[in-house]
Amino acid sequence: MLKYLDPPAAKPLLPEDKIASEYKKMRLKVFLGAFLGYAAYYLVRKNLALAIPGMIQSVENGGLGYSKLELGIAMSAIAIAYSFSKFLMGALSDRSDARKFLVIGLILSSAIMMSVGLFSFATSSVAIIFFFMLVIGWLSGMGWPPCGRVMVYWFSHNERSFKMSIWNTSHTFGSGLMGNLAAVGTVVMGGFFLVDIGGGTMVDQSWRAVFVFPAAVALIVAVFCWWALRDNPQACGLPAIDKYRNDCTVKKEMTSDAKIPVSELFVKYIFKNKVLWLIALANIFVYLVRYGIGDWSPTYCQEAGLLNSEQSKMAFSLHNYAGVPGTIVCGLISSKLFKGRCAPANVIYMALVLLSVILYWKAAPVAAFVSETFSTELLATRVAVVYGSLISIGFFIYGPVALIGVQAVNLVPKNAAGTAAGFVGLFGYLIGDALLSKVLIGAVASNQNLGWNATFWIFIAASVLAIIFSATTWKREKATLCNIC
Repeated sequence: MLKYLDPPAAKPLLPEDKIASEYKKMRLKVFLGAFLGYAAYYLVRKNLALAIPGMIQSVENGGLGYSKLELGIAMSAIAIAYSFSKFLMGALSDRSDARKFLVIGLILSSAIMMSVGLFSFATSSVAIIFFFMLVIGWLSGMGWPPCGRVMVYWFSHNERSFKMSIWNTSHTFGSGLMGNLAAVGTVVMGGFFLVDIGGGTMVDQSWRAVFVFPAAVALIVAVFCWWALRDNPQACGLPAIDKYRNDCTVKKEMTSDAKIPVSELFVKYIFKNKVLWLIALANIFVYLVRYGIGDWSPTYCQEAGLLNSEQSKMAFSLHNYAGVPGTIVCGLISSKLFKGRCAPANVIYMALVLLSVILYWKAAPVAAFVSETFSTELLATRVAVVYGSLISIGFFIYGPVALIGVQAVNLVPKNAAGTAAGFVGLFGYLIGDALLSKVLIGAVASNQNLGWNATFWIFIAASVLAIIFSATTWKREKATLCNIC
């Protein structure tokens, strides 16, 4: 199996007069394959977050009677497995064909997520859900690393922060599309999930469609990715991107395509890289806010009486869609204003995230004030304020999410990009996402003495810490990176 995944061999160079046109065509295909491929991974990762409001209902009302803490623990399984998988799969992907790596992982993830909705939950044990999420989380680690590999092989350093910021909107696009597909799937397939709870009583568990319908769409995307993706230019008869664009990279050693020995890869370029450690620490708190706000928004908005079920799904989608322009603008700021440096843009964006989180927390009193001041209808005003605050958080949070990944791959040789991204992701997903945004937030929200208000103090503290750790990389990043030719 591992031999099957080996990168393709280089082909003889194409004639000089065909290289430019072929490069243009292939770069577009590869970019679309990486964009849609990684977006599709989010169609089979966020399903449980959108199914929770239905699953916490009583059995008589079509749910399973779980608590928020139980399902928070179940959600954490994806992040726990993914954090290690992204790191380890990153090292494997650096030695594998990105095309095969991404497509195999996506097909397996889609098939298993579909089976969750169709066949699981036969009993009331949350362990069943946890196990499925654990497997899917591990397979999810086959998404980012091959895409990171593709981006560094097909796009040179002096264009990468902007191009990768555009590509990195794929996960916000995928998460937003997940909300839309969940709503459509619930309507289209809801009637198929009638369950006998005893005594001939049938209940509609339409929340199962949230697992099935998006996974079916992800399988279709996997077919497209097989057609579009290619591992590297040399395998297509093209010169290396650095030579083609005559790009001065950070260090000469970073232009090498040779495999780096595993000991050197982890020790020299990862564990002894002080800036990479600071980026990883910042990533913990960025991910706490990212997933703590996003994944719990459908449940919080409904329990707080801010939105109904349909509105909360739309809010989830808008929150994620807003990350698309937000990430692109953040990439432009980094590329044009700060000459490829990521730390300054991250500090600015996280400060704006902090303000947006406060607005989201105080949406109800803000809506009441606006309604009274301007004589607007209170319910509509409240919905608008919630939508606006979640859109604002989405716009600003995904910029740092993208640029932290760019920082990681910019600070190591390109043939260590997947490993560096996996190392930083390990901190973000294991600590920031699994332990803090899922388990901690679920436990605090379930506690009658703490509740949702206490979770917002956690989000505020996390935003401040993300700003501090990002700021510590400001000068260090500038000293590490050379001026671009």
